[in-house]
Amino acid sequence: MQFLRRAGLILLWCAAPVVAVAAANKNDPYLVPLRGGGNIALIIASIAIAVLLLRHGRWHSLSGRLLVMLWCLPPMLMAAAHFSFELRKHDVLSADVAEARQLGPHFVVGYSSFPEVARLAEQGLIGGVYVTRHNIRGRSVDALRAEIAALQDVRRAAGLPPLIVAADQEGGIVGHLAPPLTKVPALATLSGLAPEDQQARAEEFGRIHGRELAGLGVYLNLAPVLDLKPPHRRNRLDFHTLIGQRAIATDPAVVSTIATAYVRGLEASGVGATLKHFPGIGRVRTDTHHFNANLDTPVRELEATDWRPFREVLSQSHSALMVGHITLTAVDPDRPASHSKRVVDGIIRSTWKYQGLVMTDDLVMGAIYQHDVCKAVVEAVNAGVDLLLVAYDGAQFYRIFGCALDGSRQGKLDAAMLRASAARLERGLPIAQARTASGPVRVVEKN
Repeated sequence: MQFLRRAGLILLWCAAPVVAVAAANKNDPYLVPLRGGGNIALIIASIAIAVLLLRHGRWHSLSGRLLVMLWCLPPMLMAAAHFSFELRKHDVLSADVAEARQLGPHFVVGYSSFPEVARLAEQGLIGGVYVTRHNIRGRSVDALRAEIAALQDVRRAAGLPPLIVAADQEGGIVGHLAPPLTKVPALATLSGLAPEDQQARAEEFGRIHGRELAGLGVYLNLAPVLDLKPPHRRNRLDFHTLIGQRAIATDPAVVSTIATAYVRGLEASGVGATLKHFPGIGRVRTDTHHFNANLDTPVRELEATDWRPFREVLSQSHSALMVGHITLTAVDPDRPASHSKRVVDGIIRSTWKYQGLVMTDDLVMGAIYQHDVCKAVVEAVNAGVDLLLVAYDGAQFYRIFGCALDGSRQGKLDAAMLRASAARLERGLPIAQARTASGPVRVVEKN
């Protein structure tokens, strides 16, 4: 029995700082599973343990008092973190109309709470929403369609442009709305077919995705993946990128053929495509969801290989372009491509002459979020990025928008870049193309 008591005390000593750190960082994206009920459980458990220690007389010794105080810390740290979050949120929601209308159109945000995102939409603090599996889990297609329509009604009533509504339906392992939408195989499954069959099947996949997404009111698909399939196995710490399963092929010509046909099918159904993840993550083994990653290949080699599909599909479509969080060391060794002016303005805008929409990969990913996210936001806007994606954890919008707000108030944002981006957003490619296409098609739920 004495052994069990000592083991219990050791466990409490070890657990106390872990729980305190979790409480202080309750709003961190890595702790999303603890939100809501998890946070309440953490507070109740901390208070219960502190009371239990007091009832067992631990307050009478110095070490006991320290242990009790350690278990009293989590509720206080969590309250402080919550207060800090609410202050930031209040500052964002209090932004004046001019600030909201200037910065809001650049943000596409994931959400869990309809009333909360409706308020952001009404105030012009966002330009679009991202819907994913938690938005449809346990719900019908009709319910999500009605929710998206209600958000667009809010925009119309506020006299604001329609929201960009985006989803991530690549096919294969990434199909965040399937089920209930149709689960389509990965485009990689087509790489062994004859070229004419590749095109026919890829276009069919694009039409399926496009028809069903348009029927929901989703007009931008964050697909297809144009990264070349890596020739080597991925790092064991690659939990989320999994590009070997998502990339179409190792041959740039095959990638271009299949992706062009897929995008053609999407656009024919009234949905815009997003080509990702420039400058290409097939060669890197690090998962940018969690870690920094460098692409050390010379530009001349990339132009001849990895970048061929991007340039070819862009030239034949109205696609948007997503820039990933890898560092293109030959061009800008000091920052990821997603907020590098040398990459976005230097290569994409100036060299390629591309004037469509450029979007960042999710800013909640570790390669950005765990560093100076405010610097990344300001640099992305100044680089000529049009859309800043806050997808995985929509609550981070308040922090990330606050970064843009501070940058604007401190005069750090490039006014010329903002004007050019506003013009691109007003043209609305590929959204305008999608909205003038054929009318919505009713989606049939799949079992």
